[in-house]
Amino acid sequence: MKSVITGVGRYIPTIVKTNADFALHKFYDENQEPIPLNPEVIARKFESITGIEERRYTTSDLNCSDMATIAAEDAIQDAACDRETIDQIIVAHNFGDVIKHTIQTDMIPSIASRVKHSLGIKNPNCVAYDIIFGCPGWLQGLIQAHAFMQAGMAKKCLVIGAEALSRVLDQHDRDSMIFSDGAGATIVEIQDSNSGILSFSAQSHCEDEVTYLNLGKSNFPESDPRIRYVKMKGRKVYEYAIKNVPLAMKDCLDKANVSITDVKKIFIHQANEKLDEAIVRELFKLYEVSEMPEHLMPMNIHKLGNSSVATIPTLLSMVKREEMNGYTISEGDIVLFASVGAGMNINAVCYRV
Repeated sequence: MKSVITGVGRYIPTIVKTNADFALHKFYDENQEPIPLNPEVIARKFESITGIEERRYTTSDLNCSDMATIAAEDAIQDAACDRETIDQIIVAHNFGDVIKHTIQTDMIPSIASRVKHSLGIKNPNCVAYDIIFGCPGWLQGLIQAHAFMQAGMAKKCLVIGAEALSRVLDQHDRDSMIFSDGAGATIVEIQDSNSGILSFSAQSHCEDEVTYLNLGKSNFPESDPRIRYVKMKGRKVYEYAIKNVPLAMKDCLDKANVSITDVKKIFIHQANEKLDEAIVRELFKLYEVSEMPEHLMPMNIHKLGNSSVATIPTLLSMVKREEMNGYTISEGDIVLFASVGAGMNINAVCYRV
């Protein structure tokens, strides 16, 4: 029996914020010193490194739980399933609901409970809970659903990744340009099938790495030090990911007895174009394979930015619906999911379509 993704869904916010929109910002470094570059120059350098041309922010009337519900409805319809038969609702996020123009996270009740309420699910045996695992949260939710189903404790799970990072950004921090909002969802069912999860790998490094992403005060010198924003040590994250993510991806493939040359697509967390490309190159080096095939790694970061837990399920839905030029997946294809983020956490899943 396999854990099979039977439905995909997403919500892509409607507000488009281009790099040009940051030209009016005044940027400061982590020591609250002005960065001696024109904001337009900073934005151009940012795009050349990350590949991000624009990103999406949600409207003021929608929160994380609202986007999660919309994506969930989309996935339920795609799977054509009875929502009352869902055993678990697992929602990955990092900041809960943050009302526009505030900075306080709201996670009581849990985002999963709010989603269950909004979906109108009455079955008390449908257990709703959140998972906080940094950007790899949706993938960890998928792993968790898989473990419950393989143990015979669930037959159908709704796994969602949703985040409204625009609500916790420091506009004076150039790293803030990387983040965006969105939601992606999947229905996962236990089935007698050749398709499904073949293996997984997960790690947490919590020594020096634990503060690579954190909440901290604004870079603006006159800011209120009591108000905290999402902060990232970009160079440290890059070095950590390059070293550790390829090893976890290879571990996952080795567990499934699958070679990198058998993988048709790699769905990697849309963190940074240059970083993602470097991670995959390092993975191929571990197999002593010099050339990567074309159309291996679909990317939507150029237009959608880094929406944390939402990037992989959003990307998966776009490819499955053939909305990414040149990127398709077919029955029997082996794909590899991988992510890295705050914790620092890493995970990977090998899956046969």
